[in-house]
Amino acid sequence: MPNQPITTSKAATPLGAYPHARRVGNLLFLSGIGPRNPKDNSIPGLELDADGNIVKYDFEAECHAVFANVKAVLEASGSSWDKMVDVTVFLTNMKKDFPAYNKIYSEYFSHVQACRTTVEVKSLPTPISIELKVIATID
Repeated sequence: MPNQPITTSKAATPLGAYPHARRVGNLLFLSGIGPRNPKDNSIPGLELDADGNIVKYDFEAECHAVFANVKAVLEASGSSWDKMVDVTVFLTNMKKDFPAYNKIYSEYFSHVQACRTTVEVKSLPTPISIELKVIATID
């Protein structure tokens, strides 16, 4: 089914008018996926002050949650974790979080061997510290 938009209730609801993923031929393009909990939209380990500023965050918990959301979208789309071919990762604090990210990434991706780009951004649309953009294949 070419050019098919895909959404799933097993990953956090998109923040705008876009799907979780779109299939084009045998390629699957995921929208940016963050660590928000699909059940209640919470961000694991996040503490905000009264003004909505980040007091503290649990980067490792966010990593595991974002990987779970990516996996849910891949599976809902008819793909799987091992079919990822390209991953772009957005971090809000490269210096502080990259070592933990690289360690956790290797636990999840060592057998996948997808191409990877990691960039630091000033902020993301919600108070998250990591977001993934993925391209995968579908048989």
